[in-house]
Amino acid sequence: MRIKRTTPRSGISRRTRLTAVSAGLVAAAAFAIPSANAADTPTTFSSAELKSVSGSVLKADVPGTAWAVDSKTNRVLVTVDSTVSQAEINKIKRQAGDDAGAITIKRTPGKFTKLIQGGDAIYASSWRCSLGFNVRSSSGAEYFLTAGHCTDGAGTWYSNSGRTTTLGSTAGSSFPGNDYGIVRYTNSSVSKPGTANGVDITRAATPSVGTTVIRDGSTTGTHSGRVTALNATVNYGGGDVVYGLIQTTVCAEPGDSGGPLYGSNGTAYGLTSGGSGNCSSGGTTFFQPVTEALSAYGVSVY
Repeated sequence: MRIKRTTPRSGISRRTRLTAVSAGLVAAAAFAIPSANAADTPTTFSSAELKSVSGSVLKADVPGTAWAVDSKTNRVLVTVDSTVSQAEINKIKRQAGDDAGAITIKRTPGKFTKLIQGGDAIYASSWRCSLGFNVRSSSGAEYFLTAGHCTDGAGTWYSNSGRTTTLGSTAGSSFPGNDYGIVRYTNSSVSKPGTANGVDITRAATPSVGTTVIRDGSTTGTHSGRVTALNATVNYGGGDVVYGLIQTTVCAEPGDSGGPLYGSNGTAYGLTSGGSGNCSSGGTTFFQPVTEALSAYGVSVY
């Protein structure tokens, strides 16, 4: 679920795709579909086999799919949204060949979409996202992180919908492949606390599967859930494939993109990328690990 910015720029194909996927965001209520007869498959697969299967899912190139290795079952768990047909599921299994037994399919209603103190609304020329984390460089320059599909093609950022209070300008953007971007503050009068919804963010790390996490966003506010997988890959369609994501049960909706994922102890974990579902019925959401963005831009939380 890359939770997309709310109103992509007209006339640009990627913005059009983002609008289309945003409209499809609906509640997720996952259920499992057996991938193969257990009697016909080995009980364990080697790491090399699991890596090969993950590569096969990528090669199948079916939009609306996300996958990661499930260490508990020793399988590649492939989550498919409502747009994925049985024929496309069969295509994924055929691509895996003799190792198709290493795949478990879980279907989730809704469509994986790109979604946009941390969690505050930020506005580009014609769309809204959410601020992730305020950060600083070693020289003391001030920036904030958000999703890369938000900064992609964006110039100046504002703090209000009327776009009269400037925050700064995009200084870096990485999407697809990754989903992070950085904006340098140019407005010295704007307060830049190192917090997310009042929680003092003092460090950054990668969470473990099962960790309870909190997400803030400008559309839906604060919600919590748990981490269900690490190093997940998501195919949002149109060539927008993102790797190495944190998969969670936290809900999110359009406009929450770029918002922070963190722990109650003040540890920064990620930036909201996308998923399916809503905050009335729940959902599956993916996050760009913040440690990768911090390292890429040579900045740190504070």
